[in-house]
Amino acid sequence: MTLVILHYHLRPGGIRRVLELATPYLVRGAPRPVTQVVLATGQGADPSWHDRFARSLPGVSVAVVVEPAFNYLSEQRATPGVIAIRIRRALTTLLGDAGPESHVVWAHNLGVGRNLILSREVAAICTRRGLPLVSHHHDWWFENRWARWPAMRRQGFRTLASAAQAVFPKGDTMMHATINQADAAVLSSHLGRRSIWLPNLAERIAAPAPARVRTAKRWLRSQLSENDHPVWILPCRTLRRKNVAEALLLTRWLRPEASLVVTGAASSAEEAPYFRAIERAAQEHHWRLRLGILAGDESRKPTVADLLAASETTLLTSVQEGFGLPYLEAAAAQRPLIARRLPNIAPDLAQFGFRFPQAYDDLLIAPELFDRAAEQDRQRKHFAGWLATMPGSVRRQVAKPALLTADRPEPVAFSRLTLTAQLEVLGQPTGESWAACEPLNPFLATWRSRALAGALQVSPWPRQAQAWLSGRAYAQKFYYALATLARAPRPGWRPSQLQADFIGCRLDARNLHPILWSIDS
Repeated sequence: MTLVILHYHLRPGGIRRVLELATPYLVRGAPRPVTQVVLATGQGADPSWHDRFARSLPGVSVAVVVEPAFNYLSEQRATPGVIAIRIRRALTTLLGDAGPESHVVWAHNLGVGRNLILSREVAAICTRRGLPLVSHHHDWWFENRWARWPAMRRQGFRTLASAAQAVFPKGDTMMHATINQADAAVLSSHLGRRSIWLPNLAERIAAPAPARVRTAKRWLRSQLSENDHPVWILPCRTLRRKNVAEALLLTRWLRPEASLVVTGAASSAEEAPYFRAIERAAQEHHWRLRLGILAGDESRKPTVADLLAASETTLLTSVQEGFGLPYLEAAAAQRPLIARRLPNIAPDLAQFGFRFPQAYDDLLIAPELFDRAAEQDRQRKHFAGWLATMPGSVRRQVAKPALLTADRPEPVAFSRLTLTAQLEVLGQPTGESWAACEPLNPFLATWRSRALAGALQVSPWPRQAQAWLSGRAYAQKFYYALATLARAPRPGWRPSQLQADFIGCRLDARNLHPILWSIDS
């Protein structure tokens, strides 16, 4: 059997990490011997990563097929018609004489809308040939990504219905997988047994050898100008939804002498303004912050696991995640974690048995720490611009942002501010912002005492997590889902209604975050 893995790119990040972890288990746990793994992508990884990936699959032929037309449409200049021709030609070549018994296609994030032409074409060719296709959803295009809608319309998907048909096409050989139960519930209500909840895998791992940790610490010191300070780490790319400024605020409040390190850089042109704004502010104010420390050539740098072991504390401050691997990576590495609770993920983590001693819902900010009137004006402008990108039927469903409904100054969550206001708060003297906000967030005093004493608590790895998150369990669920395809009744779902149910869940007030309304907030 040949396992074809399809993704827009192989840049560092959560999906690439899932591929690293899961593929060896999918090879070993397959019902028929896997003789070849093909990585089909629009942009390859650093050669050292390809080498490591191949070494993790002994006895298996590993091929990498790079077709630029598979990449984000926003990074291509050809017309949609030309891109469609290139994609069809590449898929035809890639799959050759593939048949239902010889190939399985595992496609990632087709629903994020980065290349709906690819989503449409891979589903079409697999349906024609009867090839099993697992469409693995990590994120969605309609989840705070409405700025992409005008571009999607220009690319030929002029209606919500046409976008839905590309993401949720009707086909007898297609299985939809999602990584959290909240999304799985929506899928299963329409698709029945043609959908599956497949949470990301993670296992308790042995700590890196002491020599590797020492090497990682030396490397960190060589990268940081103030190299004698403790390091706190945010293991992610520098994206708006990662809410990086909140991690910096927590670091400055709880461990003022620490340096905050973010592992990844921006992963697309639309995220570059966010990266540059934070980097510029850090340089101007001399904040101990380093963004994208693992960007570029990966061959001579420590791994994320090495950096976790070499760092004092891990943070996760995202406003939006499909799963949130750092929750589990910190627990697996037995490093203290400070993290926001995300409502779509917290129930799953609790079911797996995890308890996070330093978890919080929001970080409340005293209104005198930023210019409230100016911030309201900014939010009105960006919110109106965000709404203008939406179809009218969607626009009418959107809730009102918290700051725009308050008629008098009151504390507001840091995550409900634009980046401009967030940086304004960070620009206040640390002692003053701490004094104003500590009474609003009573948990912070305890955490600060723990941090200063080197006693932040570690999340224990629960025994029951093995049944949910082990590589063996992952492979069993994957192939069980494929086995059910042949006998699963074909439900009479409507792609547009399935998508509409998802959209309705995404538009309530708890999912409104100003840093996501504009690439320049």
